[in-house]
Amino acid sequence: MVIEMALPNPIARWTDSEPVFGGSNAEMYEEDDEFVLTFEMPGFERDEIDLVWEDESRRLKVSAEHYDEERGKRRTYHRTFRPPKDIDSDGIEATYRNGVLEVTMPVAEGHETGRMIEIEAT
Repeated sequence: MVIEMALPNPIARWTDSEPVFGGSNAEMYEEDDEFVLTFEMPGFERDEIDLVWEDESRRLKVSAEHYDEERGKRRTYHRTFRPPKDIDSDGIEATYRNGVLEVTMPVAEGHETGRMIEIEAT
């Protein structure tokens, strides 16, 4: 007997997500003092994708819209991410290749990740 169970999405603990078109895949990880986000967005053209960093809310918004004239259908993609550390917004870069959007967001210098809290035994 095989039992399948859904594992928690590792990105969910870092994000405030909006609904996503068609189960598109996204991944976020930290590497060398920057966060890297990748989005699988096949079928979208570069000029159909918008990427916006909001300084006040510290959120990255990804949105896209594609109209398929042959089928008469419109596809949309909306996702919002809030990294767990402060970001140097001037250093954010993005590339779109072969249906994959990759965004790198450098962690701001001097960012403190928090502090240890002592747990007392009773």
